[in-house]
Amino acid sequence: MADNKSSKTFRLRVLTPTDTKIDGEVNMVIIRAVDGEMGILPNHATYLCALADGALRILNGKRERKIAIFGGVAEIRDNVLTILTDEAHLPDEIDLDHTKEAREHLERQIQEQTDDQEIQRAEIMLRRLFVKAEVGGSPRHSDFDETNS
Repeated sequence: MADNKSSKTFRLRVLTPTDTKIDGEVNMVIIRAVDGEMGILPNHATYLCALADGALRILNGKRERKIAIFGGVAEIRDNVLTILTDEAHLPDEIDLDHTKEAREHLERQIQEQTDDQEIQRAEIMLRRLFVKAEVGGSPRHSDFDETNS
């Protein structure tokens, strides 16, 4: 990738402890930081932030792809956005039927539970399932070329 200021892409790397989920050129990324959403474009100023659970939105040309991210940190420096997270799921890694079953189970558990800590834990897991459902219903990883299209 060119280092000049007219570049229309930047490098995105999404890394977990066991895998590189994405490593490619993109036009724009929208991250969900703990203090709100933020758009990253080429030549963005150096920045570091903590990530919240949410769908990372990746835009290339007119195409958009999502990946589920569960916490972590994002750093943009020298036209490279690096995301380090313990857990990330591409759309083709998400079983929507299982996600729906798990959601129904957690919703029942929340209704039946009396322990506040257990309710909070179930609500966190439920929010994560909503993120997976959002990402799992988006275009598949294999349908998206990481190079500019």
